[in-house]
Amino acid sequence: MKLKKTYSYALWSAIYLTLLSVAIGGISYIMYSKQFGINSVVIAILVLFLISFFIIQYRAEHFIYRRLKKIYEDVSILDVNDLKRESTTTDIEKLSKSMQKFVEGKRLEIKNLTERDSFRRDFLGNVAHELKTPLFTVQGYILTLMEGAVNDKEIRMKYLERANKGAERLVAVIKDLDMIAKLENDGLKLNIDVFNMLELIQNVFDLLEMKAKKRNLTLQFDKIYEFPVFVKGDIEKIEQVLINLIVNSIKYGKPNGTTIVGVENYNDTKFIIKIIDNGEGIEKEHISRLFERFYRVDQSRSREQGGSGLGLSIVKHIVEAHDENILLKSTYGEGSEFSFTLEKAR
Repeated sequence: MKLKKTYSYALWSAIYLTLLSVAIGGISYIMYSKQFGINSVVIAILVLFLISFFIIQYRAEHFIYRRLKKIYEDVSILDVNDLKRESTTTDIEKLSKSMQKFVEGKRLEIKNLTERDSFRRDFLGNVAHELKTPLFTVQGYILTLMEGAVNDKEIRMKYLERANKGAERLVAVIKDLDMIAKLENDGLKLNIDVFNMLELIQNVFDLLEMKAKKRNLTLQFDKIYEFPVFVKGDIEKIEQVLINLIVNSIKYGKPNGTTIVGVENYNDTKFIIKIIDNGEGIEKEHISRLFERFYRVDQSRSREQGGSGLGLSIVKHIVEAHDENILLKSTYGEGSEFSFTLEKAR
């Protein structure tokens, strides 16, 4: 039978005290053996042992109880009413586990708050920078026109076109900020339906054809498909995913290059849609962070190409809202392959 820890403590303390008393009593007995009989000495030893044991037990338990009560009062997760004097010694392990859990919870809470604060600062800085650049551009051209350049027809049209591009970029940033705020705060409401994935890809090709031609890029399927490929998902949101990924391949693909889109079996219940380009590719150190908001591999070139820096983050949110996976493979200097899964229609 396992003894309470204070009983063990009291027992050994009493034994030590008794042994000390026996030693003292033995010496006294030798010196005064004629006055005290052996029976009297044994009785005295037993009485001393019992008195020592109960005094030590009471003091140890009282000492621990008072300190445990103070800890229970100080720590919010512990209820002092749960503490009973008779169970103080067994509560040491319980208290230790509770405190470890409390400390671990606070550590994680502090870590999360620190990360959130860091993210908030980075996010506000990024938003300010993304909005500031096109705003200053638009403001600069308008001020130049107001100062007299408006009278020159050629300069006027050139500056108005440039101001319009800056305004378009502002609109793109704000639209993407609005979308990602809704995705993260309100959650994404999906209208799941069955649709032909090949038809949707072709529609996106038609939509982005002029953008691709400006960079002499070709958009094409990986093969000729004899039959439709039906999937389940929110067609508008999946169209947004395709647009973002294909626009990304156009921006960073090499001139006269090709963007290839294909649909393959992923497993018995899912297809995988692949968007492959033969552009610059992505260095390994950037791949893990590529889906972060405002993260850009090449800051200067990215801003020259336009965009909000939120496209891939939006893609990730939409795909994950479908309980699907977004994947990326890239070889620097050779190209990239973005892919995502979708459920097969049955």
